[in-house]
Amino acid sequence: MARARSRVAVAAASLALCAFVHLAPCAAAHAQPAAEKRAAIDRLLDALKAAPDERAASAIEEQLQQAWLHAGTPAVTLLMSRGLRTLEAGQTGDAVDSFSDAITLQPDDAEAWHQRAIARYHAGDIPGAIRDLQQTVTLEPRDFAAFRTLADISADREDWKGAYAAWQKVLELDPKTPGGADRLKDLKKHAFGEDT
Repeated sequence: MARARSRVAVAAASLALCAFVHLAPCAAAHAQPAAEKRAAIDRLLDALKAAPDERAASAIEEQLQQAWLHAGTPAVTLLMSRGLRTLEAGQTGDAVDSFSDAITLQPDDAEAWHQRAIARYHAGDIPGAIRDLQQTVTLEPRDFAAFRTLADISADREDWKGAYAAWQKVLELDPKTPGGADRLKDLKKHAFGEDT
């Protein structure tokens, strides 16, 4: 009986050692892809600012959106997918919950804050949406899409000066955004009553 207990203890210790030996490289491996994802996003943001035309900018915008949506851990990516599906289905409360769960798991995921801002706005929580957008750009100051969302929210509320300021930031980060110059002129006209 004592020998059986001893074998069990040795087996348990061996399993614990194996788990430690295997988990340490896994943790390092997880950190490496996160660093690689961040570097890829930085390269795309640099390319976006230097895009030669609207077509190139549009393609880079799409790549960035996908990179941001998949920048989190696998669990966060799953929650983001669920949130996007429920938001598309008009279930704004469920979408807010999914994005909130993603934020709880990974509070530094700027896209989770951005998507929750969109969901909150559709749910009628404008102050919550604006707070989430502020957090988004704190975490990712070059998130042109968050500034675009802020411009849209401001325009919907007829805060034309706010919309104009947000759209100026979009063009600073994404100078060739499709339709960007025309939208800036339109917002300027609403904000200042100028024909441009």
